[in-house]
Amino acid sequence: MINIYKDVAEEFIKGAEKNKSKISVWLDKALDWIVEKGVYVLLTLLFIYIGSKVIKVVLKIIHKSFDRHKLSASVSGFLISFIRIILYILLFISAASLLGFQVTSFVTILGASGIAIGLALQGSLSNLAGGVLILILKPFDVGDYIIENHTKCEGTVIGIDVFYTKLRTVDNRVVVIPNGNLSNTSIINVTKLGERMVEIKIGVSYKSDMKTVKDILIKTALDNELTLKDKGAVSFVDEFMDSAVKFGVRFWVKSPDFHTARWAVTEEIKKQFDENGVVIPFNQLEVTINN
Repeated sequence: MINIYKDVAEEFIKGAEKNKSKISVWLDKALDWIVEKGVYVLLTLLFIYIGSKVIKVVLKIIHKSFDRHKLSASVSGFLISFIRIILYILLFISAASLLGFQVTSFVTILGASGIAIGLALQGSLSNLAGGVLILILKPFDVGDYIIENHTKCEGTVIGIDVFYTKLRTVDNRVVVIPNGNLSNTSIINVTKLGERMVEIKIGVSYKSDMKTVKDILIKTALDNELTLKDKGAVSFVDEFMDSAVKFGVRFWVKSPDFHTARWAVTEEIKKQFDENGVVIPFNQLEVTINN
């Protein structure tokens, strides 16, 4: 029994000595590499130090450029972070090549991984790119009323995030639209220019006097307190229909007053027509019974 323990102890000591010799060999090789590459290591550290300083200067210049062009803070922060990551990756790859490492395989693996990740997240990347384009090009801002023509979603913009844009509808619902969709379809910005033209069309009887109808339409439009008086109003004959002549009137208001003014003028036109004997025809059905 004692001999067995003795044999185990001897084997353990031999293994420890063998591992110790391996560690010594590895340390010797590492020391030889440091001595051999000492100058390159110092140059690489100096290269990293100078490169990091240059990156900081470049980022400051880019940040000032973004501020000068009044870029949104969210987009500015995102782009600067993205550029910082790319520059530091390039810096450390260059430093590794100075030390003699083969970076070709690393770059290949990194590229393949980037492609795989891009394919897996192509929807999110599309939304990300769309959000950046929206925030840079500014086809609309928070507070604008927009209509997205593909899905016909419309509302007031209440938030522009990197991936999604939020709209509040007139009935106080929130619509979330991916930025990729907004950047790849046509958008109507209703409130961008601050003023809108209101157009109201209404059919009247062929027996009605055309001048009287036009005068009523123009006077009613200009009498409304929300109408921009300096832009005036215009009335016109739009179409001859089967049982009516379609007239129209156009006038200008501030964008937020569009619906209020349109509803008020439409109601007042009906009152003025009734007071002046202008008839608004409606479809009628005659039934003949044969005995």
